[in-house]
Formats: sequence, structure tokens, C-alpha cells
Amino acid sequence: MHAEDAPEQVTSARGASGADRFVLLGPGAARPGRVPLPPAFAVKATTADTGGRLSLLEVTLARDIPRHTHHRADECVYVLDGTLDIEFDDRTHSAPRGTFALLPRGVPHALRRASDPPPRVLQISSPGGWECYVEDLVEAGPAVLTDGELDPVKINPIAARHHIEYETRP
Repeated sequence: MHAEDAPEQVTSARGASGADRFVLLGPGAARPGRVPLPPAFAVKATTADTGGRLSLLEVTLARDIPRHTHHRADECVYVLDGTLDIEFDDRTHSAPRGTFALLPRGVPHALRRASDPPPRVLQISSPGGWECYVEDLVEAGPAVLTDGELDPVKINPIAARHHIEYETRP
């Protein structure tokens, strides 16, 4: 089968051999979730798909992500297009297309747009759960924003349920 012939979405359920978790997504396809996500987010593998081990999303960074810490999950980011600035360990690193970053749990970091159009990345969370957090933020809507930007004080009650903590300014 050629890539252009790939189905939009195929799942297979053929028993307990692991084939029951097989997922094949065609170009532009995404896994359905609890709530519809904006076009900036495409879930490729859910936590349920991987038995809790990871979740994988394709994300266009429409807004800068303030400094925060994941207390349970490691986060991996691979830049597909554009340039991402990653603040990690009190340094800012430029991450152009093709760059990979492992952001270990317990270490504060921030992600910022450094290109126009904004960067597009693959984001892996291990263990999984990232898509659930994104769904919770989407459900909260503009209530987590101040002047169009993500507000750490408003996000923290939602983030805490997912073992994430955003730094707040004194």
C-alpha cells in the first residue's frame, strides 16, 4: 500500500496478542477523544491505546506554554516544522526542525513559539495522560486565559489533577 492509499483511520481487534491495540492513522487523521480538540491538536496515540505507557500528540504551538513542571511524566518533543524555544534549566535552547528534546519529570521548563508560522511538534508523554489534560483545558475554554495568554493561576487547578504545576509570579 502506498502512503497516498492509506486509510484515514484503521483499528484492528484480533484477540489478545496485542493486535487488538493496532492503530493505523492516515495523513491528517487523529484519534477521537472525550471532547473535540481544536485543529492545533491531533491525538495520534491515546493513553488507552498504549496501556498507559504513553500518549502521542501532534501539536501546533498556537500559544506559548508558561514555565511548569511535570511531577509524574517525562515529556519528549520532536520539532516537525518551524522553530521552538525551550527554556530548560534556566537556559533557552533554540530547537529548529528536526530537533528532539527529552524534558524529564521534575525539572521546570517552558515552550515558546520562535517562528511564524508557529512550530509544529510531536509530543510524547510517558506515562500517558497528556491528551486527557488537553481535553480538560479545552473544556475549560477561555477561563484559563488572561489577555489571550495561558494564565498559570487559572490553569493550576486543572493541571494539578494531572500532576503538573505551573509557576506563578509573586
